[in-house]
Amino acid sequence: MSALPRLSIGLPVYNGEEYLAEALEALLGQTYEDFELVICDNASTDGTGDICRRYAARDSRIRYLRLPRNIGAAPNHNYVFTQCRGELFKWASHDDLYARDLLKRCVEALDERPGVILAHSGQAVIDGDGRVKVPYAYGLATDSPHAPERFRSLLFEPGGDDFYGVMRADVLRRVKPHDSYHHADRTFVAEIVLHGPFHQVPELLYFRRDHPTRAERANPSKRSRCVNLDPRRAGPLHPTPRLLAEYVWGFVAAIRRAPLSPADRRACYRHLAAWLSSRARPGAGERVEDRAPVDPGLLTVSVDALVAGREGRRA
Repeated sequence: MSALPRLSIGLPVYNGEEYLAEALEALLGQTYEDFELVICDNASTDGTGDICRRYAARDSRIRYLRLPRNIGAAPNHNYVFTQCRGELFKWASHDDLYARDLLKRCVEALDERPGVILAHSGQAVIDGDGRVKVPYAYGLATDSPHAPERFRSLLFEPGGDDFYGVMRADVLRRVKPHDSYHHADRTFVAEIVLHGPFHQVPELLYFRRDHPTRAERANPSKRSRCVNLDPRRAGPLHPTPRLLAEYVWGFVAAIRRAPLSPADRRACYRHLAAWLSSRARPGAGERVEDRAPVDPGLLTVSVDALVAGREGRRA
């Protein structure tokens, strides 16, 4: 491994003791090893800090940072990125699982395709015990060479977790940091995709965990989700209409900032106008795990066979 890691993984966490060790095992057990793992603890009040310190003592690739107060999920995501040094970057969640070859396949995809700015893989949603809940196919046209088509697809097509892909860090530095209004992750990814195409590795390598304490489940209202993203969103200055208006404006601002030709910029505005006028078709933009569960038997691969550290080591 080089002195300066090729890839940085940023893992923001708050009170994640239930699944954190399992996620760390899956990341540290990757076949691709040239990475640093920067954990930013958002002033957790449970055993998160002890778990992080124990793993940092075992593996020199880990840097553990602890914030003096809870600044919210969105600022924590942004802060951990500023602490990373690699030319490639990936956010990781404390409760997700990762097949052993996830990083390797994504880095290879970026190396083989210089014009691609983000690589991710096939995905499935798992429950708290690691059982497959929703396997799903990626149907977005984010690999299109045309920026307006990529943008249109993100507006109208549901699914996708490209936020957790492996990205080129220099591109990430050119977009506005993650905000904290309703669905700010969608406008964030939309701005990234306006900078270049994505690539989906055709292998099931990423497992997004759905459980009762996941942020979206624990904060069912739009207001509570935004306050979880940033405590400064609490109070009368940030009513729900403002959070929704900022969401729409987030798309407009992303188009304005992106390096587009005048024709492509106009095309993106037309797609946005069509999306607004139709209020988006039913299901557009929803999380896959929020739909009705499907038969896990449709998935023919074993999560245990793919993921490192699945022996339940949660110490």
